[in-house]
Amino acid sequence: MISTTHLRSVASASAPSASPLRRRLGLLSAHLVVALIALVGVGGATRVMEAGLACPDWPLCYGSLLPGRQMNLQVFLEWFHRLDAFVVGVGLLVLAGVSCWRRRALPPWLPGLSIAAVLLVAVQGVLGALTVTLLLPFPVVTAHLLTALLLVALLSVCTQGLLAEAPGLTVPWPWLPGLVAAAVVLQCALGGLMASQWAAGLCLRAGDGCGWLLAHRLGARAAALLVLALAGLLVWRRPQQRAWAALMAALVLAQVALGVISLRLSLAVPAVTIAHQLGAALLVAVLAGLMARGDRPPTVPSQAIHG
Repeated sequence: MISTTHLRSVASASAPSASPLRRRLGLLSAHLVVALIALVGVGGATRVMEAGLACPDWPLCYGSLLPGRQMNLQVFLEWFHRLDAFVVGVGLLVLAGVSCWRRRALPPWLPGLSIAAVLLVAVQGVLGALTVTLLLPFPVVTAHLLTALLLVALLSVCTQGLLAEAPGLTVPWPWLPGLVAAAVVLQCALGGLMASQWAAGLCLRAGDGCGWLLAHRLGARAAALLVLALAGLLVWRRPQQRAWAALMAALVLAQVALGVISLRLSLAVPAVTIAHQLGAALLVAVLAGLMARGDRPPTVPSQAIHG
């Protein structure tokens, strides 16, 4: 019988390494995740600064690709939001095209997932157009945010699936990270509905629409407890994933703190509200990436065990 150290060295040597193409596509997917999180942040800034209709037409802005004389902070936010969305769309088309063209050299799940991302970004474009042409109806604005978060989750799964060297899940139950991610996304949807109707501001100023704020608070508590429970489970059952657990816990505690500070400041500081939305997108990305992150040890050849 050979030693545990020898087994680990053989297992490490037999672990498949990512191909250069797979790694490049993984890096492209990672950059798209960053761009999507930025898109959510800029979208939040656009709403807080009441710039959603700063460009009165779509897809151009004041009839041009780059408005000059009309440019101010509000117009810039809306224009940059559209520019970022366009860049993400082009990147997703490249990812889908290469995934389908070189599908034999890539994981079998990648073409379908990348095509689904392209379809989602097309839906996102339609929702963006309706947001402007229908003058910011709150169901469309919320659906626009939800689609962006779904794209963040999908690309985060794609990134970890491409860059992780071993398959498998970091938690004992495969459905658990997905359940927690779904709870966070639903909480974001509730926050989006509240924000798009300016319910928190109305409640603080006039005591109107406080039901939305109460529901958001209760949902935040439930989502935070789920995230912290998952982080604790990771520390207990997968000590090597403590960094993921610490990141999740830090993000959700920061979210709670930002939410409280935002209300204490009566929503008067846009940077706090924007940071709150950015934190939500980051948390969704981490939870979704956890679903695809692997730590299952590779199979050890039988001759190494008995040699």
